[in-house]
Amino acid sequence: MNKKKTAVVALSGGVDSSVTALLLQEKGYHVIGLTGKMVNTPSADKVCQNAKTVADSLNIRHEVLDVTNKFHQKVINYFETSYINGKTPNPCIVCNQFIKWGELFDFATQTLGAEVFATGHYANIKSDNGYYKLFPAKDEHKDQLYFLYRLGQKELSKTIFPLYEYTKGQVRKLAYDFNLPTKSSKESQDICFIPKPLTAKKYLVERFGEMQGDFIEISTGKKLGTHSGHYQYTIGQRKGIGIAAAYPLYVIDIDPKRNIVYLGTKEDDMRKTLAINNLNFSYPIEQTEFDANVKIRYNMPAQKAHIKIVDDSAQIDFYEPVNSVTAGQAGVIYDLMDGHLIGGGVVIR
Repeated sequence: MNKKKTAVVALSGGVDSSVTALLLQEKGYHVIGLTGKMVNTPSADKVCQNAKTVADSLNIRHEVLDVTNKFHQKVINYFETSYINGKTPNPCIVCNQFIKWGELFDFATQTLGAEVFATGHYANIKSDNGYYKLFPAKDEHKDQLYFLYRLGQKELSKTIFPLYEYTKGQVRKLAYDFNLPTKSSKESQDICFIPKPLTAKKYLVERFGEMQGDFIEISTGKKLGTHSGHYQYTIGQRKGIGIAAAYPLYVIDIDPKRNIVYLGTKEDDMRKTLAINNLNFSYPIEQTEFDANVKIRYNMPAQKAHIKIVDDSAQIDFYEPVNSVTAGQAGVIYDLMDGHLIGGGVVIR
């Protein structure tokens, strides 16, 4: 009799990871649910409890791994430090690198004996010319390659994404059809360690306090008003500035040392060139200069650009100007032909 393959599912207590566990169970895997406890809060305890409820409904083993120290060190500290330094962080990408495919992946493969590690991400892994590559999922509205650019061959070789061939609607229907406890659950919030009703802005104000600074018009150097802390703003922001002007104002630049937020027009916000550093490629690439599609934030359409790699950084020259080039965000590179993920880095403007 063949021994069942063990699949460890990163179980968050949400509908996507629940259906992931269900699908693998249906395919004959020996499934174990693994939940990372990220912070010591009642909402984090609730996540662990919800995940256990899912595991119990599927009659699978459930483990909770306390990663609070590593999460604080790698994700929360990074989040706070980025904002105070005038950058806009992407905590999900860092969490994927150090927590999901760091602590949880290692525990799954080394301690729980997993042959495969699975999550509820919408992405597709294919073997191509001897390398594992990330391709877009079927549901283009849920495609999550952008958040996975830090993964390499070690992680991709043991990871599966069962939801790649489903739309979100189909996933919800499966949860209803199999009466999973998560069938009516809402989409998870963006920043898991900031519990509602707290917003990221309120969290940062509580963390750093108010710091009176100036709004300056970038084209003239003229003072337009005051703000209560540069860390509350991000490049390209239009809403919530609170300055009346003859034209719509956007955040164009941030000077964290002088606590200045520079404002300007939509045209001031457009750029064709930027740089990224701290590069990671999903698989080894030979070319140092090539054309590709690039995203500099998750919810933008990928834009064609010329890439020139030098050591651990890359110059990106877009063929058409893009808006809101934001230090700290990810610049992610995709193949022009089939859309697979090549790699990415951190925008340094």
